[in-house]
Amino acid sequence: MLLDTASLYFRAYFGVPDSVRAPDGTPVNAVRGLLDFIGRLVQDHRPDDLVACWDADWRPQWRVDLIPTYKAHRVAVETGAGEPDEEETPDTLAPQVPVIADVLDALGIARVGAEGYEADDVIGTLTGRATGPVDIVTGDRDLYQLVDDARGVRVLYPLKGVGTLQVTDEAWLREKYGVDGPGYVDLALLRGDPSDGLPGVPGIGEKTAAKLLDAFGDLAGIMAAVDDPAAKLTPSQRKRLDEARTYVAVAPKVVRVAGDVPLPDFDPALPAAPRDPAALDALATRWGLGGALQRLHSALRS
Repeated sequence: MLLDTASLYFRAYFGVPDSVRAPDGTPVNAVRGLLDFIGRLVQDHRPDDLVACWDADWRPQWRVDLIPTYKAHRVAVETGAGEPDEEETPDTLAPQVPVIADVLDALGIARVGAEGYEADDVIGTLTGRATGPVDIVTGDRDLYQLVDDARGVRVLYPLKGVGTLQVTDEAWLREKYGVDGPGYVDLALLRGDPSDGLPGVPGIGEKTAAKLLDAFGDLAGIMAAVDDPAAKLTPSQRKRLDEARTYVAVAPKVVRVAGDVPLPDFDPALPAAPRDPAALDALATRWGLGGALQRLHSALRS
């Protein structure tokens, strides 16, 4: 089981009241919510291995170099010095992220990131290495591209907390979007994604993109059709796709998750006991995490 950790702690933050606080009054709703999420996932799905995949770089420069608008809207308004602030996160969430890291490390739950890469890339690399079924838990539809029934790779998309999950397999993708996992990359880049700053091809929405992929097979087939006067494209579609060649040439590398990220050595096995009990006790006391940690311990031991 691979966790898109930031996606889950954002959901925990917005799903758990900020009245959930440490003894000193500091909000810990994201921390406690994430611990309860993990406990519920372990209890319900009993994975053999569990990895909390981490954003070491939420906006890698190599992606920005290819598409400058990539996640640009998530950068805060420029400061007076003209330097962009970090990714916009709610004021009371950002201080909780280091606490989450410390707690996961003390528990012994593998937390894996790589400099210059997003958690999506870590997930893509670990999925490619896996020798058995993989459940990816994320609220990010970009990871639908990894769905592969033959390898037992599916996405568990939270609809309400993590108690209600949309199980995304190839049948679901085909019914919803008319594509399989790899085809979702082509669909996403043609359609565009405002949440990631991907412009897409103007005038080519989701339904049109799906129809074009159905007709021509993949992105390469669509672009070959642009050069074929006999291909059944409307004049508007042909013109828009032709004008978007520069974007279409680089977008696949941006949208497709990396599969070759250099990762550190780690133990993905569920921890039978905390890696650092003293540190965990101190964190539990400092941040008032006793109940959430007890529930997670119970799930891990059951």
